[in-house]
Amino acid sequence: MLLLAGCQLAPVRPPSASLPDHYPADVVDPVGGPAGPRAATLGWESYFLDATLRGLIRQALANNHDLRLAVLKVAEARAGYDIQRADQWPTLAGTAQAARGRTPADLSPIGRAVTGNQFSVGLAASSWELDFWGRVRSLSDAALENYLSTDEARRATTLGLIAQVANSYLALGELDERLDLARRTATSRTESLRIFRRRTEVGATSRLELTQVELLSQQAEVLVAQLVQARAQQAHALALLVGAGSSVSPAVGHLDDKAVMAGLTPGLPSDLLLARPDILAAEHGLRAADANIGAARAAYFPRIALTGSYATASSQLDGLFKSGSGDWSFGPGLSLPLFDGGRRASALALAEVRQQQALVAYDQAVQGAFRDVADALAAQRGLSDQVQTLTRMLAMQNERTRLAQLRYDAGAVRYLEVLDAERDRLSAEQSLVQARRALLSARVALYTALGGGTQIATASSDSSQLLQP
Repeated sequence: MLLLAGCQLAPVRPPSASLPDHYPADVVDPVGGPAGPRAATLGWESYFLDATLRGLIRQALANNHDLRLAVLKVAEARAGYDIQRADQWPTLAGTAQAARGRTPADLSPIGRAVTGNQFSVGLAASSWELDFWGRVRSLSDAALENYLSTDEARRATTLGLIAQVANSYLALGELDERLDLARRTATSRTESLRIFRRRTEVGATSRLELTQVELLSQQAEVLVAQLVQARAQQAHALALLVGAGSSVSPAVGHLDDKAVMAGLTPGLPSDLLLARPDILAAEHGLRAADANIGAARAAYFPRIALTGSYATASSQLDGLFKSGSGDWSFGPGLSLPLFDGGRRASALALAEVRQQQALVAYDQAVQGAFRDVADALAAQRGLSDQVQTLTRMLAMQNERTRLAQLRYDAGAVRYLEVLDAERDRLSAEQSLVQARRALLSARVALYTALGGGTQIATASSDSSQLLQP
């Protein structure tokens, strides 16, 4: 039986993972993308350089309700594991008993009524299963893997919250910059409207040109009002994430990649297997499913349990601990179901199906992680090219506006050409800010897709201690 106890009933197989050796060549090393360490070695406090953003992330990690629920689920899973692990040990209970009784004469062996006492103190062990087949150990291992999986889910929630705060902060910075551009444009057009009204009064320009200037000024005011509304809503969304007041304003006046985030190197696809919390959670889930198969297989073997007690007993209280007062019992038991209506077979089939589901979920998590990184790299490269192109376009639009104004002042063109140039310039300014913010969001997505940094603690740091019986 001791030799059979060493048999491994749970299937032992490494998780399958079909990942390419490298990311697609058309998305790696994006133009303008700063190089740096890998995400697994770069904590979020080192990756995000903006002090205000780091402060908001700290508030969110301390106050966010979704994260607090995730932490409580980890504590719940840990308690469940501790309960399951306790089944590997016998349950000892201290006992104490005092009784006084009378036996009538017709039942007494000496022919007369007897009144007596009985006192006892001792230890008792309830039914303790000798885990020859590893059933209890397999259930404990499954509980441990479920706990570790829950902790990885907590880490994924943490990483997702960091990304949400960062993206919300960047969106707020984008709206602030666009609002500043729109307000400056509105102020400039208000001044132009004042000048054209004066010129119309003295007959130096036509009423049509004045109407065109008024229309352009009103368009700028409408844009300012739209951006003010969007900015307020974004500030409220950020405040909800961090659990603080809504008076949140970015510290950067210009969305500059180097001022917000550090450089990052994607590394190899195989790195995802050790860094992505969703992959690690799926891996622990697969191991838990394997352990449940072992427990289901062990149910086919006999269960051997021990029950015993040791006490000292006496009819007199002062004789409890005298020589010869020992009272003990020992009762091993064996149980083997002969007929259960197919319950054990169904339980094993259920465990095997769930193991197959866990295997599919693991493969799905691996493939999804690879796509997330590839998409983030592609977005980073494409948006970097867009930012460079839009920067050149804005420079050309500024020159076009200057030349159109000179031609109008010289009387060579109508003011409509100046209006078109200013309209296109404002659109180019807004588009450039939006593209810069999208590029920064792509780099946030890349950081989260790569699994974040080591500063997000996981339960794996004390897993070796948990594995001790």
